[in-house]
Amino acid sequence: MGIELLKMTWKSPLALVAAVSLLIASGCTTTAPTNTAAPSSPTTSASPAATPSPGANGASAAAANLPVTLPVLDAMFADDSFAGELKSKLQLTDEQVEGLRKVASEERANLDEEGAQSGTTPAATRRASEKIQSVIGAEKAAAFNSFVSERWAGGGSAALDAKPNSVPTDTRVVVNAPAYRMDVFQNGKLVKSYKVGIGYPEFPLPQGLRKADTIIFNPVWTPPDEPWVKGKFAPGKKVEAGSKDNPLGLIKIPIGLPSLIHGGKAAARLGGFASHGCVGLTNPQVQDFSVVLASLGGAQLTPEDVAANAKTRDETKQVKLSTPVPVELRYETIVVEDGRLHIYRDVYDKGTNTEENLRRVLEAFGVRLEDLSEQERAQVTDALKAMARDAQGNPADGQPAASPTPTPGKAANKNADVRETKTIKGQKEVVIDIAALRGKGYPAPVNLDTGGAPQPKGQAKKKA
Repeated sequence: MGIELLKMTWKSPLALVAAVSLLIASGCTTTAPTNTAAPSSPTTSASPAATPSPGANGASAAAANLPVTLPVLDAMFADDSFAGELKSKLQLTDEQVEGLRKVASEERANLDEEGAQSGTTPAATRRASEKIQSVIGAEKAAAFNSFVSERWAGGGSAALDAKPNSVPTDTRVVVNAPAYRMDVFQNGKLVKSYKVGIGYPEFPLPQGLRKADTIIFNPVWTPPDEPWVKGKFAPGKKVEAGSKDNPLGLIKIPIGLPSLIHGGKAAARLGGFASHGCVGLTNPQVQDFSVVLASLGGAQLTPEDVAANAKTRDETKQVKLSTPVPVELRYETIVVEDGRLHIYRDVYDKGTNTEENLRRVLEAFGVRLEDLSEQERAQVTDALKAMARDAQGNPADGQPAASPTPTPGKAANKNADVRETKTIKGQKEVVIDIAALRGKGYPAPVNLDTGGAPQPKGQAKKKA
């Protein structure tokens, strides 16, 4: 619910300003102003220079593994500069650009939010690939996908390292999507952790290095004039902050095309799919995080200020950070954490839970697979198989999936496989104690804020 609003607001300079408030409010995929096509890697003067970290297991560039889906493409078209760059950089014709705009818009408009939970990221990626090629041809489609992936990575993919489970030495926010976890580091020390919700497979949370420089209180949301809105909201009528119908909650924090960190999520949605390409928190969580983020960015913001803003929900306010804070979005399904091996479900079906990636992670901490005991190797092998599955429980190999079968009893239609997947079937994580890893790895959560969501058994919790 955020992509559609962009189409209604990017019409004038005034609309551009409104888009930053309303768009991010649109539930949550948002397109940033035209200067965000390739933002530079953020730095922070309050800490050492930003050190690169991996965006995905075994990937040296975040953009290399970003799936291009039509709903995400539709969000990008909300920024008028995107169409212009397609023409100037890829030499696409006006007709081709409009063709791409049309297929992206149609897919987004036809998403069945109330339908069966049958979508996967590869299925959405496959549909996008087929339709993009039908418009511009296979040769140009390859360059197009590369360009969109680079743009979606936030322009910071070149700054990311291939070393897995990297621990920052600077001040930054790290979000690992498969772990549903957001960590705040200050000068290399983990000071706060949050359990979060992530984007649906059709709107996967991207990877890359971004930045946060603005905290927006009491964002309003304007429902777009799209088919999915009819019968639910009045198109064009603003939904105020604090309303149960406002998907953004009390606070939104833009982190670059096309994502946000925002509130408004129920505790039950944390630890799973919860958004259209954003990091979702409960309102109390995002209020707490806003104070932490402001402190890191050199802005004056107290809990009392946050509480006062929540009482005046008819007033949208912004707090500008004097120093932008880096936000790193990762996709790591194999993580050594505080001496234990965590293997997470490959919910975006990237094919990351493999022996090759396992070896890469272990070797980053000076351990070979052969160093594990026979029992440990057996446990790890079983865990890789169990977690190498997508959100639906199907084998995940990173390859385009077959079209889902429509749910019995639902009326068949040409868009039967265009449905948002909002639930995850089965176990999400396996944790294994490995003797050779004791004292090593990424830090366990510190001062973990679960937002009231159930905490997995065995989840480590540590005080700062």
